[in-house]
Amino acid sequence: MFGHARTSYVCLPCRASYKQEYPTRNNDHERRCPRCADPLIHVGSAFAPPPRRDSEGWRVLSLLLNAGIRFHKSCCGGPGYRPRTLREVKERLAYAEATGEPIAKVLVRRELLAVRR
Repeated sequence: MFGHARTSYVCLPCRASYKQEYPTRNNDHERRCPRCADPLIHVGSAFAPPPRRDSEGWRVLSLLLNAGIRFHKSCCGGPGYRPRTLREVKERLAYAEATGEPIAKVLVRRELLAVRR
């Protein structure tokens, strides 16, 4: 028998990532952090956590997760582009404000188009 596929969950306050089985009807319970008992956030199977000491990386991750962006595999492999620095996030937030485009859509776009004024 094959093992169940695994996916990633994170605890933002603890800066911790955990691989667990995909949710199914049998195990669709709320997952809790073993360190602090806060609910874990399902981030997807293509997730690679920043190092625990990387404060900027975890802040960027928090912004992405709060915008509803996750790290699920696509038909071509990985989840696609995700910003890694606060500078990249700030550029995309400014672009979203200038164009009126949804933040979640702009955050996953690799290239930003020139804004007409």
